[in-house]
Amino acid sequence: MQLYQSSCVKCSEIITKKYSTSFSVGIRLFDKELRDPIYSIYGFVRFADEIVDTFHAFNKKELLQDYRQETFKAITQKISLNPILHSFQEVVNEYGIDHELINDFLGSMEMDLHKNTYENRALYEKYIYGSAEVVGLMCLQVFTGNDRKLYEDLAPSAKSLGAAFQKINFLRDMKSDLNERGRIYFPGLDLSKFDEYAKQEILKDIQQNLDESLEGIRCLPKSARRGVYLAYLYYLHLFRKLRNASTETILAERIRISDKRKAYLMMNVIVKNSFNLL
Repeated sequence: MQLYQSSCVKCSEIITKKYSTSFSVGIRLFDKELRDPIYSIYGFVRFADEIVDTFHAFNKKELLQDYRQETFKAITQKISLNPILHSFQEVVNEYGIDHELINDFLGSMEMDLHKNTYENRALYEKYIYGSAEVVGLMCLQVFTGNDRKLYEDLAPSAKSLGAAFQKINFLRDMKSDLNERGRIYFPGLDLSKFDEYAKQEILKDIQQNLDESLEGIRCLPKSARRGVYLAYLYYLHLFRKLRNASTETILAERIRISDKRKAYLMMNVIVKNSFNLL
C-alpha cells in the first residue's frame, strides 16, 4: 500500500511540474513534509480546471459531476484508483480539510460551464472565493497543522493571496479567456472599451489583496513561509509588469516572467531567509 500511495503522490507532483513551473519552484522551498500534501492539492484542482477549460470534445458537465462524486467517494472510503484523487483524499483526511471548501471549489468550476460573464460584483466574488480563496485555505490547513487558532488568524490573508493570484491571472489571460473560452471575468467589463481607467480600477483591487496578504505570509510557520513568499514575489512582479503594460499589449499578448527573473527572485528569498529577513 505504501508503494501505491507514494506512486499516487508522484503523479500529483508530475502534474504540478507540468502545468506550473512557478508553483513547482515555490513548493521546493517548503520543508520536505509539506511538499507532497501541496502537490496533492494542486493536482486535484488542476484536473478540475482542465475539465472545464480544455476538454471541449467531451461532455464537461458529466465529467465534472463524475469528478465530484469520485472525489467524495475517495474521501469517504480513503482510497481511489484515480491516483490524483487518492493522494488528495489522503491530505483531506490527514489534515481535516473542510469538505465545504471542496464543495465551494467544485461549485466555481461548475460556474465555468454555464457562465461566460459576471454581471455584478457578488457573482464575481463568489467565483473568486470558490476558485481561488478556498484553495489558499486548503493549503493553509496543511501549513498550520493542528493549530486552529493560527489557521483562523491567517485565513483572511490566505484568502486575499488566493484572490490576488486569480485576479492577476484573469488580467494576464484576458485575450485567451475571451478567444478560447468565451469568458470575461471582471464584472461589467466591455473589452471593446478596455482603457487605462478600467485597467487601473482592476489594479487597485488587486493591490488591496496583495497588501492584505503580506502580513499573513510573514506570520506563517517557517516550514511554509519561504515557498509562499516566493509565489507572492512571482505574482507581485507579474502585477508590476501588467501595471506598466498598455491595455493594447495586455489584450494582444500573454505577459510572462522570464526564467532568469524567476531564478533571481528565488535566490532573493533564500538569502533573505538565511538572514531571518522574511
